[in-house]
Amino acid sequence: MTVSENLKKLNKELPNNVTLIAVSKTKPVSDLMEAYNAGQRTFGENKIQEMEAKWQEMPKDVEWHMIGHVQRNKVKYMAPFVSLIHAVDSLKLLKEINKEAEKNKRSIDCLLQIKIAEEDSKFGMNEADAAKLLASEEYRKLQNLNIVGLMGMATFTEDKKQISEEFQKLKKIYDRLKILNPEFRILSMGMSGDYKIAIENGSNMVRVGSAIFGERNYN
Repeated sequence: MTVSENLKKLNKELPNNVTLIAVSKTKPVSDLMEAYNAGQRTFGENKIQEMEAKWQEMPKDVEWHMIGHVQRNKVKYMAPFVSLIHAVDSLKLLKEINKEAEKNKRSIDCLLQIKIAEEDSKFGMNEADAAKLLASEEYRKLQNLNIVGLMGMATFTEDKKQISEEFQKLKKIYDRLKILNPEFRILSMGMSGDYKIAIENGSNMVRVGSAIFGERNYN
């Protein structure tokens, strides 16, 4: 199936309240433009400089989401244009995002990444640290960003019950933290292999790559 056919199929499946992020990392601009011409406007990348290069080439009504782990020294490259940063896992990173957003006279939306998977390779905060951050005076001083929700990744496993339980855990954390931060509106969980389970458990934003563009290029 073509990129546009894959998108059409996905959009029929997704509930109206779920935002589809087309994960375009490693894919050429020609593939992104095929998705764009099929109506897709929101793209996710996991490397800041690759995202910046694509931003330069693509139409300016595209929303760019940074979905990968963020190095503080690279925030400046995406601060002029990024719409949403998914994987914020520390106050230090938030301060850097705020500093660069202020330089660009912008306010940048962010998600806190919560660790729900078993793998040590997954980044993220625990609920207690996230709650402490949201209640802190230091966070309240940051005027050029908004934390608008949470992001999490389930364990890479065939065990659907485990995946479902991890997503349920994140939804419960989201509901509790929303009391501290009424601005919460986004729960970003679910990728190509598990987005249906994520939606069943309350996700309203899914990050889908291979189900749109085919398998990732690693070269």
